Amino acid sequence: MKSPAKINIFLKITGMRGAYHELCSRFVRVENLHDEIEFIDGNFGGFTIKSNIEISNNILHKVYARLCEAGFERTLSDFFATHAVSLNKQIPLGGGLGGGSSNAATLLLMLNSELNLGISRERLIAIAKSIGADVPFFVAGFASANVSGIGEIIEPFDDRVPPLEIATKGQCDTARVYGEFRARFMDTIDRELAARLVHLPSDTILSEFANLQLNDLLAPANALYALNLADDEFLSGSGGSYFKVKK
Repeated sequence: MKSPAKINIFLKITGMRGAYHELCSRFVRVENLHDEIEFIDGNFGGFTIKSNIEISNNILHKVYARLCEAGFERTLSDFFATHAVSLNKQIPLGGGLGGGSSNAATLLLMLNSELNLGISRERLIAIAKSIGADVPFFVAGFASANVSGIGEIIEPFDDRVPPLEIATKGQCDTARVYGEFRARFMDTIDRELAARLVHLPSDTILSEFANLQLNDLLAPANALYALNLADDEFLSGSGGSYFKVKK
């Protein structure tokens, strides 16, 4: 199953909920940039991930753990006695493109289907929320959506997304970028702009607003990693991938 990337057309921080940042963002799935997940046969002695990259403490272990907690431990144990997860990574790591969250959502959907777990969409999204902030968006399956709260409020949006090019300047540590925002940029929060952006299609947003207006994490990411994006280059998530409208 393909595990697509996402971009954030805009990402506005609107406040804090305990240790979590509340946001208002437009998520858009990127189908032509994706990882691939499949189940392979073999005697692996338990939940195992085979990948084309070096992985440790992968988010997919959380999927397994949460499903076990949800009452499916015996079913999963039986299945992974004779199967493993094969993960072919193509989405850049640390790029703000949601690769890990997409992988988690994809595995969650695959196991629900393959093992006939019968988990409802609402419960899948609840499980997804416990795994990571961006995972519910990928479980929901919308092409474009306004995402708010700490990632759990997902509202589909009838969007107009122009053709885009995606590039990566390197990896950015999400926790460090958010920490830098808390330390130095909390006074830049603009809830009024966030409330305006949710009603505009993506093509209008990208033609009428500057990149620093659209992603509140660009300034802290610049401070930490000197990304130096051009005016027509827009940061996705916490970086370091960015996108621009194709000419």
